[in-house]
Amino acid sequence: MTPEAPSNDIRIATQSRGLYAGFNVWVAAVPKIVILALITWVAVSPSQAGQQLLNLQTWSTASFGSWYIYVTAFFTLTCLALALWPRTGRLVLGQPGDGPEFSQFSWLSMMFGAGIGIGMLTYSTAEPIFHFATNPETIQGISTPLDADNVRNAYKWALLHYGLTPWACYGVIGIALGYLRYAKGMPLTIRSGLQPLFGSSLSGWLGHLVDIAAILATLIGLGVTIGYGVSQFSAGLFNISGLSFLVNDSGQPTLNAQIIGLLIIVSASCLSALSGIQRGIKWLSNINMGLSIFLVGFFVVFGSTAFALTTFGYAIWDYLLALPAMSVTVWQDTSTDVGAALQQWQGAWNIFYWAWWIAFAPFVGLFLARVSRGRTIREYVAGAIVMPAMVCLTWLAFVGATAIDLELQGIAGGSIVNADISAQLFAMINLMLSPDLAVALSVVVVLLLLTFLITSADSGILIINTLASGGSQSQKGAAHIVIWGFIFALLIGALLSAGGMDALRSAMIVGALPFSIVMALMAIALIKVMVSDVSSDNV
Repeated sequence: MTPEAPSNDIRIATQSRGLYAGFNVWVAAVPKIVILALITWVAVSPSQAGQQLLNLQTWSTASFGSWYIYVTAFFTLTCLALALWPRTGRLVLGQPGDGPEFSQFSWLSMMFGAGIGIGMLTYSTAEPIFHFATNPETIQGISTPLDADNVRNAYKWALLHYGLTPWACYGVIGIALGYLRYAKGMPLTIRSGLQPLFGSSLSGWLGHLVDIAAILATLIGLGVTIGYGVSQFSAGLFNISGLSFLVNDSGQPTLNAQIIGLLIIVSASCLSALSGIQRGIKWLSNINMGLSIFLVGFFVVFGSTAFALTTFGYAIWDYLLALPAMSVTVWQDTSTDVGAALQQWQGAWNIFYWAWWIAFAPFVGLFLARVSRGRTIREYVAGAIVMPAMVCLTWLAFVGATAIDLELQGIAGGSIVNADISAQLFAMINLMLSPDLAVALSVVVVLLLLTFLITSADSGILIINTLASGGSQSQKGAAHIVIWGFIFALLIGALLSAGGMDALRSAMIVGALPFSIVMALMAIALIKVMVSDVSSDNV
């Protein structure tokens, strides 16, 4: 094996020939072995595996729930402080004179599509509707479920999960890797984010373990995201075609429908990944941004516009006022019904979301670093954290508020609230439009969902190859793209068969824990290197 060139204390050995030419064989092979072992275990004993994953999730949430709450608050504070402090805010992710590689529109499109687009299609309706029925205020008897006095509380909690905090999880990695790669010459790999703390020791097994943990977290995080996506994809196809095999008697997508959707998405994502960032991913991102604008525009014009505008205004105010308390509040089971219910709610929502964003962070953070060369820290935080949070609020306000308004007016009659999470958006569309127009808009939603899914999966495959090749951004052989696509399909299919989305959620919450420690160390290392740089005479 020969060392690849990036210097500055980190040298990552890669193979010079064979199947793994250009890759570090340990970082590339060990995650495959671990995931294939998990797939085998799940395939041999699906029911037992599903139950054991659920038990591990329960233990993880009870033991480390407060860690997830506090560490994500730390990430948010770190990103905002670096942007607001004038001396760090003007630092560039690159060398002096470096300009942005992508236009503003393409840059924002790729960030939103890779980072959270799939979640918005599922949760822009589901999240406000769910919290409209149940949230900490209703549990404590402060507000009434499904009543007008509960709308503001619903949006306060919904925006917590899609506002600054998730994007700060991505942002802390994007800033660290972008700065250390483009300004300091480090490899574009997760281990580089720890270099200010551990130095050249990251060239060996310590660095390998960090990148392996990042790949495993990426696989599990993407698995959950794509799992939700294929469920909604199946629900959309049912709304368009009415084919009975796509959903069961409870209105939930069948396993067969999910597997069919999974195969379509993985196959298309492999073709897109083979074309690289400058072609397939960039153009797909532009397409899904255009379709997103059209869909939100539809709800602005034809939805509950006045109600949504009011919601938009007070949601920002309520969210910003409550953010500090919401970010650090940890509910413990105090042996009362209310205490137990609050702890259960927080485990199902806050802790689940923070684990999801952390599991997704190595992929999205590295991808954002890859496409953000030449941006200042302040510009990065504005464009990669604040702007996406505002886009999410727009989705939640105009799509979710329309669903709530239909329920408040009695038009929905519970049909949205009681629908499966994958079908709630389509249930709302069916209420708003004639059958033919509902089918037409459902086609737009399915196409948008498909582009989001493909963009996330193909970006994830490319990022995994970047991590496994010591940070090399050159296009790798088709064999590795196809291998990872095949592993994605097997992993998601096996976990869906073992326990549906519950098994995927459980695997993700447990799998995110090791990488959350890596992220905390990266944030500390980032603060250290930036404080050092702005304190020098050269900055």
